[in-house]
Amino acid sequence: MNRQAQAVILLLLGGAVIRASVTDLYLRYVKEGLRPFLIAAGLLLVAAAVMTLWYELRPPAPRALAPAGGPGTGHDAHGHAHHEPRVGWLLILPVLGLLLVAPPALGSYAAGQAGTALSAPQQSDYPPLPEGDPVQVSVLDYASRALFDRGASIGDRRVQLTGFIATGGDGQAILARMVMSCCAADGRPVKLGMTGDVPAGLPDDSWVEVTGRYTDRLGRDPVNDLEIPYIEVESWREVPVPKRPYD
Repeated sequence: MNRQAQAVILLLLGGAVIRASVTDLYLRYVKEGLRPFLIAAGLLLVAAAVMTLWYELRPPAPRALAPAGGPGTGHDAHGHAHHEPRVGWLLILPVLGLLLVAPPALGSYAAGQAGTALSAPQQSDYPPLPEGDPVQVSVLDYASRALFDRGASIGDRRVQLTGFIATGGDGQAILARMVMSCCAADGRPVKLGMTGDVPAGLPDDSWVEVTGRYTDRLGRDPVNDLEIPYIEVESWREVPVPKRPYD
């Protein structure tokens, strides 16, 4: 791989990063607040690629003839190009992946391989839920209140959650949502068991909006043996994948 090929790959990579950053595609991989840094990184890659191409394709400067045996008669004076190892072409694979086949956000498979993100109960002071009936809360917020606050801050209020369907350790459907601190590489699931009108007939990774109430029922995550809270489902409906798939 010569310098020109390297510059083309760098240009494609920068373009892929910019394309993902100016659309909602980047939300599958990193948190929303990192968008400006991704755009800046993409612009720097494109600028580096353009400068490399300009340097490689510019007309050669005329040089004075050197005496025989003097400088300029070595290997480089004959215009032999230096090539990098061919394995460098493998760098184009992630570029094509971003441009042509964008991987989906983490879903039921990742949730089944990792334990729930909520650890042992701790003392917490949760504020009252906002007004509304039902009140929209995140899967993480409901699970935290149900597990750490034992539902005291939820009471008998109806709540509405959005998450994807996954299969629990007992083979029953659970509601899950991935949370991340920085990027998809550190994503972990928050899991909720369901009783009542449990969504049926849906494959894993189907996104649903469930409406229900707090129940004190608890389960165990078979992956890390931590407690999983439940929700008593009163109604549900299938929904499209949200723009922000992570909590």
